[in-house]
Amino acid sequence: MISIQHRPYGLDVALFGTFTVDDFRAFETAVLAHAGQEGGVNVLLNLTGLLDFTVDMVLEELRFIREHQQDFGRVAIVSPEGWVSLAAHIAGLLSHTNSEYFDTPEDALTWVSGQ
Repeated sequence: MISIQHRPYGLDVALFGTFTVDDFRAFETAVLAHAGQEGGVNVLLNLTGLLDFTVDMVLEELRFIREHQQDFGRVAIVSPEGWVSLAAHIAGLLSHTNSEYFDTPEDALTWVSGQ
């Protein structure tokens, strides 16, 4: 499941339970809508509630990130230790973006919002 909130700095995205291809498509739609209006979109990606993800989601993610990495600004990733490999995977896909890892959503918010 995914939660997407539009914020002044960009998108606040939290993942819960299993991250599916439908969830990722909702993320794609939000990124493209925001990037089209504002230029590069900053994203706070919170993985602390994530339990699992589907293979079809990963394939969709690969396609989208490679086609749209220029649409991203700052990407703050909040990841507990168990999801470090997924966070590293996401950051690798976003290698041409300004991405950072954080232990807490508060630290991530401060960075992604430029405060």
